[in-house]
Amino acid sequence: MIPDLFTQLPPVRDDLETDTSEAQDETVEACLPFLAGQDDLFEYNEHGVPRINREKHIKFLHNSLGRLPGGFVAADASRPWFLYWSLSALTMLGEDVSHYREAVAETARGMQNDTGGFGGGGRQLSHMATTYAVVLALALVGGEEAFEVIDRKAMWKWLCSLKQPDGGFQVCMGGEEDIRGAYCAAVIISLLNLPLGLTPESPAWTGDSSSNLFTGLARYVRRCQTFEGGISGQPDAEAHGAYAFCALGCLALLDNPRRIIPRYLNVPRLISWLSSRQYAPEGGFSGRTNKLVDGCYSHWVGGCFPLIEACLSPAASASAGQVDNSARAGLPPVSESLFSKEGLIRYILCCCQDQTKRGGLRDKPGRLSDAYHSCYVLSGLSSAQNQWVLADSDDDKSATGTAADPAWTVLPPLEEDVQIFDKRDRIRPIHPVYAIPDENQRAIRSYFLEKDSEGGFL
Repeated sequence: MIPDLFTQLPPVRDDLETDTSEAQDETVEACLPFLAGQDDLFEYNEHGVPRINREKHIKFLHNSLGRLPGGFVAADASRPWFLYWSLSALTMLGEDVSHYREAVAETARGMQNDTGGFGGGGRQLSHMATTYAVVLALALVGGEEAFEVIDRKAMWKWLCSLKQPDGGFQVCMGGEEDIRGAYCAAVIISLLNLPLGLTPESPAWTGDSSSNLFTGLARYVRRCQTFEGGISGQPDAEAHGAYAFCALGCLALLDNPRRIIPRYLNVPRLISWLSSRQYAPEGGFSGRTNKLVDGCYSHWVGGCFPLIEACLSPAASASAGQVDNSARAGLPPVSESLFSKEGLIRYILCCCQDQTKRGGLRDKPGRLSDAYHSCYVLSGLSSAQNQWVLADSDDDKSATGTAADPAWTVLPPLEEDVQIFDKRDRIRPIHPVYAIPDENQRAIRSYFLEKDSEGGFL
């Protein structure tokens, strides 16, 4: 029951041999035995797809939250990421991570700077990426003890100091300005219900009260779209899959995605570039043109499609998840997925699972599993296993009260559709923008909304 597409060499091949083509051939040869169901360590279903080995992966991820070997000292500045990657992956596998609340809160407290934001470790410079990871980790463990670790007033002032006159954000004081900063800032502002007003000390301060943390941000994102249709980290650079997700996620937090994404991005060209990142026979995604498939792009590229598809598909009732007959004006409605969900599911479950005693998920066969790939491979699996539907409402407001915050409804696969994975192998879905479960993002946002209604921020 395995289609030939996933068990044979590509039917169209370029005769020109290069280092790149040789590396691609080696990758295909490494993947084919797994895709063809020839690995004795797997238990395959009738579609030739192995089940997800939750127990091994869960054990691996719990170990990743413990004391790590000495070699990990090189990753000391990435401690927040290990928290987020491991907690997020555990959550998607169905684990309750709330018992980590006290430890995560204490760890986060030691990485927070008085000037705002979180560094990669104690006494390290605050960085947008590590701050984003800490905030998501605290949202995953949940609860007042975790939320109250965050000094939101200092965070707001720190974000104001990173806001740039052209609309974008630096990732740290004196650091680069890129699309990561745009997305991370939008997530942090939204989840923590931070005010949008700028401090007079901000580089973007003009004295005009209409200027704020979001002013010009969408235009900055638009400048990062390349001639190919993909998104680069900065204007006039190379398109990269992770930056595409950051761009879409950022725009989706600034306004209703149905309006803002087609307004600021060339959607057909972006779809073309993203679609070109999925390979056969592997079924997985690469991050850039002429690069190899990598399990992490199951999220960075695969996670772009739910955002685009939801914008192009008929709108749904936020309460019941029922689809009506209206389509996004000016763009064709989507009735089927824009990428091969079967291909991605096969790549993840066949090629990305480490079935040895180690457990965890990996880039591709021959590579070691790690917390980073475990998180983003599972995030991609969530995108492929579920369908997110976007309600078309102009009345909902964001946590900041200034931008539309549409309701997202996650739907399981339709019963009449043939699914190549077993029901027991469906993982917990995550929010398509925040990349954490919907209930977690709602909990942290509701907490600060309620607190601010009582004068909590001031």
